[in-house]
Amino acid sequence: MRSFVVFVMLVVLAMGDGKQLCIYNWSEYLPKSIVDDFTKETGIVVEYDTYDSNEEMYKNVTSNPLQPYDIVVPSTYLVDRMIDEGLLQKIDKTKLTRYGNLDTKLLSHPFDPQNDYSIPYLWGSTGISYNPALVNEPITSWSNLWNKEYKGSVLLNDDMREVFGVALKLLGYSANSTNPKEIQAAYEKLVELKPNIKMFYSGSQTQIYLNEHVKLGMSFNGESFMTQEKNTENQLSQMVMNPDSILGTKEEQKEIRYIYPKEGVLVWMDSLVIPQKAKNVENAHLFIDYLLRPEVAKLITRDIGYASPNLKAIELLDKSTQMNPVVYPTQKELVDSELLMDVGEALGIYETYWKMLKRDD
Repeated sequence: MRSFVVFVMLVVLAMGDGKQLCIYNWSEYLPKSIVDDFTKETGIVVEYDTYDSNEEMYKNVTSNPLQPYDIVVPSTYLVDRMIDEGLLQKIDKTKLTRYGNLDTKLLSHPFDPQNDYSIPYLWGSTGISYNPALVNEPITSWSNLWNKEYKGSVLLNDDMREVFGVALKLLGYSANSTNPKEIQAAYEKLVELKPNIKMFYSGSQTQIYLNEHVKLGMSFNGESFMTQEKNTENQLSQMVMNPDSILGTKEEQKEIRYIYPKEGVLVWMDSLVIPQKAKNVENAHLFIDYLLRPEVAKLITRDIGYASPNLKAIELLDKSTQMNPVVYPTQKELVDSELLMDVGEALGIYETYWKMLKRDD
């Protein structure tokens, strides 16, 4: 989901039993400093691997019978599916001393009513980002992506459910539709979009937009927030180097805007879970509890750009971040939004059409 720090921390030195932890997370979704500080405090060595889509994560977790992961970070609908398939083990919340910091509005969802298997990590939305220097019309709707003037200029997330969710919302259907005819209609709508599609990509999208590789497209809200932060840093740097220049150069003032389409955004929440085959379960609990510290959760939001579910952490954020609708949207921005859920047996229909959509012409 998502400017951040990507790293894989592999330690070859012999370590005693109980001093290791293997984490599988979205790319650029956790500051390296947090893992380093955790290791300094506990002596637990972290092996860190990354993925760029829920589908990639699920495939790697399920296809490797010796999968080594102690913590993975799936989105809502994958948590639902992984629970049903027995891929997760229960989390012992008595070992999470800071569990009470979490916003109760983000707990007890139908897919995990008691949060026995999942702990909220970050949440956000998928809407439209665009470069105002390259787009002349008001962007208000998912339908803008289909405009012929954007041929070869649109980015779509490399996420099957989100891409189909956009088309379903545009057609007036639920993003969680299990109706074969509605899913087919969404596929046909996406085929109409193919001439405009420049790429499918769910990694860090900030530079793709800033470097004008695309004009507009799907985007995680945190990408836009991080662009805002970069612009602020550039302005301050420019003022220090040249106090008479307040606005900075054109290059420094590149802007990416994020909007909530009128049909509704896709809302997601990524959660910390422990796979059934995890070997370092105690250390996994220690790390989850570490991430629930208010000062740690605050740093994640500041460095990553997504909303923390940790109420104590939100209190530590500066007011501009707390009030920024890109990070913390109001109810107005969330009208007609949907949280993606597991679609059961209909998943096979989505997968078939997804393969067809991405097939080269």
